[in-house]
Amino acid sequence: MIVSVAAPAVLSMLLLVGVAQAGLEVRIVPPSPRQGELVLILVAGVREARELSGTLGARPLAFFAHGKGHASLIGIDLETPPRKIPWRVAVVAADGTPRSAAGAVAVKAGQFGVQRLTLPPNVVDLDPETERRAESEAGRLRAVCDIVTPTRLWRGRFVRPVAGDRPGEGFGFRRIINGKPRMPHSGIDFAADRGEPVVAANRARVALVGEFFFPGRLVVLDHGLGLHTLYFHLDRIDVAEDAVVERGERIGTVGSTGRATGPHLHFGALLQRARVDPAALLALPLTD
Repeated sequence: MIVSVAAPAVLSMLLLVGVAQAGLEVRIVPPSPRQGELVLILVAGVREARELSGTLGARPLAFFAHGKGHASLIGIDLETPPRKIPWRVAVVAADGTPRSAAGAVAVKAGQFGVQRLTLPPNVVDLDPETERRAESEAGRLRAVCDIVTPTRLWRGRFVRPVAGDRPGEGFGFRRIINGKPRMPHSGIDFAADRGEPVVAANRARVALVGEFFFPGRLVVLDHGLGLHTLYFHLDRIDVAEDAVVERGERIGTVGSTGRATGPHLHFGALLQRARVDPAALLALPLTD
């Protein structure tokens, strides 16, 4: 099955590569992803498969039924070194016949800008107690996003978490804060006024609600199969942990809590802990 979609910037140079063996067809979109992009793996010819598994590098692929075949999403972390990463798909057909296909995706360097910020020293150079708090909160966030829920909760297209048509910006920016290099920006920022509604990008379980030092008031949604979206700097939170929210359902409002220079929404996406451009989710061509 071939997905046809106009190529947005986040899925630049959209191409299809097919590998076929005895009726098994695997297509990789795009075959040469950049750092921070999503990779869509489409498998056809095995609708009634007894078993279906695969890997990209050392990471397992989580497949779900799609059209007349199956699909899997995998992320290329924004700091993955450019290189070829092998993939493999293995199938046991309904009649017990094993089939497999293999290849490699060539990861290319992303094109990221540089962002220079000036912030109060007390939110940049932390005292020991605050540093311990920030490290503890970061560990809690990692633990939540390490959970791979085996059920796919999301369906159809992902939607913008805030109203408007101005695109989010800043993904992958190498940040220099008060003259010192910091970690790259792992999400996109949507400019918005304080109090504007923030909605769930797709159906999900509320995995975490909290108020952390850097992200401020936050919500993390678990969409299943290792995919999480993150909503930072909220002014108000309108959901509780473990609740199931639908696509477009209000989860809070825009604010400037945590380390923020003004009201905006930081929108992030993690896929099996790979930090990917959330704009790729909004451009995802799957519609079921």
